[in-house]
Amino acid sequence: MKILFVASEGLPFSKTGGLADVVEALPKSLVALGHEVVVLLPRYRNTKAGGVAAPGLTIPMGDTLRFPAILHGGVLRGVRYYFVEDPEYFDRDQLYGVSGKDYPDNAERFAEFSRAAIEFAKHVWMPDVIHCHDWQSALVPVLLRTQYEKDPTVEGLAVIFTIHNMGYHGTFPRDTMKKIGLPENLFKIDAMEFYGRVNFLKGGLVFSDYLTTVSRKYAEEIQTPEYGHGLDGVMRRRADYLTGILNGVDYAAWNPERDKLIAAKYSMKDMSGKLTCKKNLLEVFNLPPETVDKPLIGIVSRFADQKGFDLIAKVAPDLLAEDLAIVVLGAGEAKYEKMLHDLGKKYPEKLSVKIAYDNAIAHKIEAGADMFLMPSRYEPCGLNQIYSLKYGTVPVVRATGGLDDTIEAFDPATGQGTGFKFEAYEGVALLGTIREALAMFRNDPVTWRRIQTNGMAKDFSWQASAIEYARLYEVVWKTRIRKAATTSN
Repeated sequence: MKILFVASEGLPFSKTGGLADVVEALPKSLVALGHEVVVLLPRYRNTKAGGVAAPGLTIPMGDTLRFPAILHGGVLRGVRYYFVEDPEYFDRDQLYGVSGKDYPDNAERFAEFSRAAIEFAKHVWMPDVIHCHDWQSALVPVLLRTQYEKDPTVEGLAVIFTIHNMGYHGTFPRDTMKKIGLPENLFKIDAMEFYGRVNFLKGGLVFSDYLTTVSRKYAEEIQTPEYGHGLDGVMRRRADYLTGILNGVDYAAWNPERDKLIAAKYSMKDMSGKLTCKKNLLEVFNLPPETVDKPLIGIVSRFADQKGFDLIAKVAPDLLAEDLAIVVLGAGEAKYEKMLHDLGKKYPEKLSVKIAYDNAIAHKIEAGADMFLMPSRYEPCGLNQIYSLKYGTVPVVRATGGLDDTIEAFDPATGQGTGFKFEAYEGVALLGTIREALAMFRNDPVTWRRIQTNGMAKDFSWQASAIEYARLYEVVWKTRIRKAATTSN
């Protein structure tokens, strides 16, 4: 089949979160299954592009016209890349905003991007299925089923929409409808209206042929008020057209046996290199070398309530009273950046933080830490806990979403399990579970090694997930073709 991915970010060109990893890895896996895949991304400031594929698409935006170009992005591992170029919209310091604030014209930016994706399909490369990701591309299904509904060139296009994080809607004032050229009849409860605002994500949920999200547990959770972020009713109404397909990981990049970014390679059979990695990690974070004998907890995360940093704040004094060390990499809300900075100053021999997104250091943390902490309030899938398994770094997680799907609580009676889990979103539950893991690490090295090897033996590669997606594409494509044929007759 011919599949067009439309997303606001994707490695190796752009990234702020796990979406970029998926948009790199899933297309490669689909190509390996024999499918033809194209990825369309915005051309951001640091994105290198090739020649012009389409010199100027005509994109209506309210009372004006815009003329973005389509540029070639080359072929990587069988996947062809193209970019939407409009320097006024995309040649900026960051992808979505600066200093924790979204760009004020994000609605216009990604409305143009969505319209350009449909025009790309019409004029450059016509797919069988368009696979859209998160709110930034959610107008693609909205436009196809409304303003492009009678366009014979695209009426047979099937659209699958993936929710990577239900917490990000893309909501804007009502007058945005006019700015981006959407008809007023879409501003209603069964379309895009959401508490007096226009909601891009809701449009994608309502108008797509089929919906997916990134773990089976999260597909269930987003149908509840607790995790649906106000859209749980929409999800329940569309439950027959929703499935959870677990994200895979790219073991070509995340595998201690071949990782070029870590201090020493190691494997399940020979773990000696992990100690070298731990020593190197302590050096990178300027922690005392004698800390090597203590349990070392790693965190790589966006600093936000969603990721459980409010819980970490509650237990930090008690946690840092333990005989351990903690290394933290990431960025996010100013209050948590300050909290971690202050804790690092107060406990310089126990906690060290780097406020940054740094792929090389992320690899070093996965390889060098003894445990990996993810106490998320909600976690659609999560990738770092899966990376941790492969690196023999034992996950300590909250039982939610993909964390619950991928980590099995260790059972000493059976010797089965890959990590430690807690359910209640409470500081006492988090602290108790960390202490359970610390006790196991200190007092029972044989069992600890068993937990490590259990995790390292797991396989969460993309192949199985790609097969599920391919089957879904075919079903949805055939259904859309039948609908188009019925409509035309």
